[in-house]
Amino acid sequence: MTTAAAPSRQSLRFRGRSFLALVLAPEPPIEAWFVEIDALGKRSPGFFRGRPVVLDVSALTLDKAGLAALIQDLYDREIRIMGIEGAKASMIGLGMPPLISGGRHAEEVEIPDPAPRGTPAAAAQAAATPIHAPKPQGPVPSLLIDSPVRSGQSVLFPQGDVTIVGSVASGSEIVAGGSIHVYGTLRGRAIAGSTGNAGARIFCHKLEAELVAIDGLYKTADDMEPEYRGRSVQIWLDGDTIMMTALN
Repeated sequence: MTTAAAPSRQSLRFRGRSFLALVLAPEPPIEAWFVEIDALGKRSPGFFRGRPVVLDVSALTLDKAGLAALIQDLYDREIRIMGIEGAKASMIGLGMPPLISGGRHAEEVEIPDPAPRGTPAAAAQAAATPIHAPKPQGPVPSLLIDSPVRSGQSVLFPQGDVTIVGSVASGSEIVAGGSIHVYGTLRGRAIAGSTGNAGARIFCHKLEAELVAIDGLYKTADDMEPEYRGRSVQIWLDGDTIMMTALN
């Protein structure tokens, strides 16, 4: 009797891949921190929807039950946690997000909605199409996009400056490790200095932005001074305050 040879089994293959994630770092008192989170949610519905979020609890004193309660409170606000930093291994129970470490702030930008401390996104934009920039060549990293950025698109360039020759539509976002230049109307979200560059700036021909952020500090449309709406502006960071000035 002839027995057919069993087909050889292929090796199981694993691939490493990095993703952008927002990092939430609650600070005591936690009640006041949640007041800020809730206020942000009212101004910008869908702030965290569809975005991976890492929870950094290193500034808090928690036990296992306290961590579980914190994760549930965030879940109730539609904030889904993909990993936890700054906790003891004994605090991670069954069904909780895994303990992670080793994220590199200068290389792996967060954002989402990043986080800056997050970015607003309408539910219709949850499946936004990202535009990932190639690794830059030359001593001064920069990215030039000579077309408008459409609603639902994200331009991610943590290596340096981003220049848009055109407008940025509502529901889209530009995330740059350096400064952002928009030679058109900025209606979406502009997040500069996303790798910890407090000296980054935002320039636009016409300000109609949903959100601007530099080095994790942000202003939503409701927080912006009305005299700068519709004007050519420069935006920069002075300490912990986002500053604006008209360019014309």
